[in-house]
Amino acid sequence: MSTFMAKKEEVKREWFVIDATDKPLGRLAAKVAMILRGKHKPTFTPHVDTGDHVIIVNADKVVLTGKKLDKKLYIHHSMYPGGIKTETYRSFLKRSPEKALYKAIWGMLPHNSLGRRMIKKLRIYRGSEHPHEAQQPKSLSVDI
Repeated sequence: MSTFMAKKEEVKREWFVIDATDKPLGRLAAKVAMILRGKHKPTFTPHVDTGDHVIIVNADKVVLTGKKLDKKLYIHHSMYPGGIKTETYRSFLKRSPEKALYKAIWGMLPHNSLGRRMIKKLRIYRGSEHPHEAQQPKSLSVDI
């Protein structure tokens, strides 16, 4: 008896579309990170990228529960003295909902070369339209 190890040449990738309307940001990010990593497949292998492609539409309609819209901060530093910039998630989501979702998902993936390959299979769109109809993506309902 031997342990099955997936090979990158043998991985069959699918395309999924997820509608982010009225979904909590963190829970949606956790489900998407699981799909990008490939943990939903029985052939999951930790050192091989076995994940699928994910298209997220309606990213501007994602929600944060509780008082996180005003209390949670997006913090960035320019690496110069006094160069810290803070912004509430309310204004960050209004300005760039794609980036907020991207940052949440990236935080849940491995921070190495494998994770960098996984995040490239993610596409996020503000509206309900996307240009990936040729890939025939399957609609995936994320029950949260």
